[in-house]
Amino acid sequence: MLQVSKVISLGAGLAPVLVKRASTVELDWDIRQKSRFDCTDSLGRPIGVFLPRGTLVRGGDVLLAEDGSMVKVVAAPQAVLRITACAAHGTAFDLLRAAYHLGNRHVPIELKPDHLKIEPDHVLADLLRAMHLIVHEALEAFEPEGGAYSASGAGGHAHGHAHDDAHATAPAPAVEAVHVHGPDCNHGHDHGYDHAKETKPVAIQIHKHKPHSH
Repeated sequence: MLQVSKVISLGAGLAPVLVKRASTVELDWDIRQKSRFDCTDSLGRPIGVFLPRGTLVRGGDVLLAEDGSMVKVVAAPQAVLRITACAAHGTAFDLLRAAYHLGNRHVPIELKPDHLKIEPDHVLADLLRAMHLIVHEALEAFEPEGGAYSASGAGGHAHGHAHDDAHATAPAPAVEAVHVHGPDCNHGHDHGYDHAKETKPVAIQIHKHKPHSH
């Protein structure tokens, strides 16, 4: 059995011609969310995948085998529920509400600009329809969000951003000058304080003593 212990996200850094020549393996989400599994590629080779725990394998990723060969991952079509907003009884905002309620139930969700996808669940389907959403069964690839702290990053693939550097070089916010009220200020006050009776501060002189020589 050919062993794999490394995955290259979307084949980043690999020459397209090499990825094109690679064998393929078609896997559904139930398999791709596991860090250890067995599969068979398009060349008929049995493959044992042993990735760091928490690793999510996505469609388009490339598995690097111990012999140097590459296997491109294809997200297999599977049964899903496709959720869209109902223009007649609601708005696109309903999708945001649905994502919130599904997230509270820790349901894996694939987020799209105009629809959501989840794995089949008749109870959730009824809940979503009660929220005036349209729910259809479909056979499609499923790529749910991986979570902000997953090994593959949010949305399935990690992206490097220099947020710290950008924040470090951002100009500091202007500090508003603080006005201290005194006896000569011309501001109106409604607290009844008589500034005319305010006494002037007493200056305190500080004398420095030289140390005595013994």
